Amino acid sequence: MSVISVLSGPALVMAPMTKGGNLPYRRLCQALGATVTMSEMAVVRSLQHRRRGEFALIQRAPDERCFGVQLAGRAPDELKWGAELVASRGADFVDLNLGCPIDEFTRRGLGSALLRQPRRIERLVAAMKEGAGPVPVTVKIRLGWNEDERNAVDVARAAEAGGADALTVHGRTRSARYRNAADWVAIGEVAQAVRIPVVGNGDILFPEDIARGRTLSGVQAVMIARGALIKPWIFAEALGQVVDDSPEGRLAIYREYVRLAKEHFGDDERGHTRLRPFLVWHLGLWCRHIPRQADGSYVPMQERAVFASPSSPLEALLARPEPEVHGWIADRLMAGDELIPGDLPADIVPDPPADPRDRRDDRDSRQRHPTETPAAG
Repeated sequence: MSVISVLSGPALVMAPMTKGGNLPYRRLCQALGATVTMSEMAVVRSLQHRRRGEFALIQRAPDERCFGVQLAGRAPDELKWGAELVASRGADFVDLNLGCPIDEFTRRGLGSALLRQPRRIERLVAAMKEGAGPVPVTVKIRLGWNEDERNAVDVARAAEAGGADALTVHGRTRSARYRNAADWVAIGEVAQAVRIPVVGNGDILFPEDIARGRTLSGVQAVMIARGALIKPWIFAEALGQVVDDSPEGRLAIYREYVRLAKEHFGDDERGHTRLRPFLVWHLGLWCRHIPRQADGSYVPMQERAVFASPSSPLEALLARPEPEVHGWIADRLMAGDELIPGDLPADIVPDPPADPRDRRDDRDSRQRHPTETPAAG
């Protein structure tokens, strides 16, 4: 089945995410049900300078079934070159990043900075089509630069005119970054304005979020970003599979990531040194997972929760937000040791401080506060 046929149906796409889209984590998400996986955003100029780290971002795992590479660039010639490179290395499709809101990139005219220039976008996409040859070209956009410049329909039509084979629409503007709820109605308006497949993206953490987004927008394919970083098993849940999200079940998934990462980085001192920062970083997101309550309700993506009354010592440990605790857990997981909460050194970090901004939930005494995770490109 072609990539475009896949994206025309109920595909579950793992978003291109800085650091989170590392190769072993993509393999984990695919094993849990992701239909499509994507590289971290690669800057074409860095690829042209033959930077080794940038080439590592576009490496494909041998068992990745449907793999796309996302590129960031601002000139037709460089994006043509990048698309040709990616196509020659076996990617199933190449994606243009028009969504990254991070200042470091927008100041250089990359990512969502290009949303203000629809005519230029048409030329960029056309150049990528020329470079990619038969390999499909897709584009990831936001709703606009800010609320006063919500021009997603114009941008989408420009991308389509340039030859884009499919679009992904993140339901926020650049200025909103990852704040506010994603606007799936606006995603639907973009889908109605073009003839190519549109993938919806924003605020997916539970299967109900997918169903709601599909209903509001009319699109079928969805891209999952932060939700996949917090709970990689969201893909399995979306497929209707029963997932053990107990602390023990989650720990087994985390151990599987370590196994895949050792396979990729190497199970030796050098490999562990490369793996540890990724594992500590992932633990900083996994700790945000809050299971459903007994009545089936759940904490939505735009709120962050910390257990004040965890169900077990292991659950309390996995929910700890401190980097020092994540480092201790990472070392246990890399060593293959049993994770015993009582072994956590008492002086490793002080007790979690109370945050006066938190709202207390009367049902389960959870503390919540909004969060932003820079993730998707």
